Amino acid sequence: MVNFVLDEMQEMLKELAHEFARDEIRPYAEHWDLNSEYPKDAILAAHEMGLLNLHIPEKYGGAGLGCMEEVLVNEELAWGDPGFATAAYATALASAPIITGATESQKEKWLGKIANEGALASYAVTEPEAGSDVAAIKTSAIRDGDDYIINGNKMWITGAGYADFFFVLAKTDPDAGYRGMSGFIVEREADGVSLGKKETNMGQRCSDTRAINFEDVRVPADQLVGESESGGWMNAMMAFDLSRPNIAAHATGLSRAAYEHALQYSNERHSFGKPLHRHQAVQFMLADMKTKIEASRLLTWKAASLCDSGLKNTEAAAHAKRFSADTAMEVTTDAVQVYGGYGYSEEYPVARLMRGAKVMQIYEGSSQVQKMIIGREITKDL
Repeated sequence: MVNFVLDEMQEMLKELAHEFARDEIRPYAEHWDLNSEYPKDAILAAHEMGLLNLHIPEKYGGAGLGCMEEVLVNEELAWGDPGFATAAYATALASAPIITGATESQKEKWLGKIANEGALASYAVTEPEAGSDVAAIKTSAIRDGDDYIINGNKMWITGAGYADFFFVLAKTDPDAGYRGMSGFIVEREADGVSLGKKETNMGQRCSDTRAINFEDVRVPADQLVGESESGGWMNAMMAFDLSRPNIAAHATGLSRAAYEHALQYSNERHSFGKPLHRHQAVQFMLADMKTKIEASRLLTWKAASLCDSGLKNTEAAAHAKRFSADTAMEVTTDAVQVYGGYGYSEEYPVARLMRGAKVMQIYEGSSQVQKMIIGREITKDL
């Protein structure tokens, strides 16, 4: 039986996240964006309240909750501010390959650092010439005794400037295709690790995004994620089945925020003797926003539910991520339109939300990549 009713614990968690977003994110979101200020204190506060990294198992100090609980929280955090939501989620993405593929001792050490010590981490896969085409990465890892030596460059890495460690995908066998890729845990303070400048992005400016350079970085062999070198690719890609529903939740929360602003403004602003929402042209825009937000949430919940049921959710996660991201761009654009000239001003929140929406169609696999995944999934048995 399909049930869309949240249980008591889920409702309480959702309300806790909403209150945190209302009180600890929204009042500072404009300041963070204007000053490109990383909201570290707020991220640590969210961690202390138990709102982050919910999927880390209890045995390693985490909450041991499911993807469903996590998407509920992430919708609220992005309702507060999409830049904060992205910055706060970086560690969860980096921990996913550790949860799915690391050894028991690695999980105890690194997941424990996140859950018990509030450590921050980044997922370092993208490179200057390898974004959606992950197989094209050039970063190498060569075995040298009890260590690996890593050389290469990563680009657009979320949270890199504040991470305590990185999950790094590198090639250990360049001739073996995707089987020649391995995942490594690399500490920020390791010799040979250097960071590029913080990127000046269109939106979500409080999220720290920058390059990471690895020059003869010596990494102990016990920081190879898993038991063998050949599992890096699959482990890195499996992380997206968990992360994409959460990015879809971010997009849904962002859309909801923009819609609520537009709805309120349409009631406050009058034209031709009546509120804007009394004009059919505006009312239809608001109706379209609401329908697509509802659809975004349902697609997100389905992807999360499949994940929690132990069923493959690759296609469902791609549907959710693609539709929700595209909806966020459309809804925020329409919200600016409802505001008219005021919407184009940075003094009003919808401009910031519109700038923050665009990247959702790009990161974690662009909308075009999601279409490729969906196409592959629906035709693979033909």
